[in-house]
Amino acid sequence: MKRFHISLSVADFGASVADYSKRLGTAPCVIQDGRYALWCTDILNFSISCQPGQMPGMVRHIGFEDDKEVTFREEKDVNGFVWEYFSFSAQREEIREKFPQAKTVD
Repeated sequence: MKRFHISLSVADFGASVADYSKRLGTAPCVIQDGRYALWCTDILNFSISCQPGQMPGMVRHIGFEDDKEVTFREEKDVNGFVWEYFSFSAQREEIREKFPQAKTVD
């Protein structure tokens, strides 16, 4: 499976989780209250982050979750956007490293 990934920075974590859960029709599958949330749909791998020093309302990075990827990798495009490429398991490992208090909801 291949899903498009987009990660946004947000100002109000709780309001953002409520809004995006409604828009996507599902609750986050991974969440660390006040800091990070991830939703996965059939076509989209969507995350938000709310951290000190991070400007809200910005695209943090884009890319693809792809079963064919064996490791996590990233590159920048001609416009400076960071593209990330990862498998399901590689993304989960990165989340555990960056957000150790995150809870997985299956």
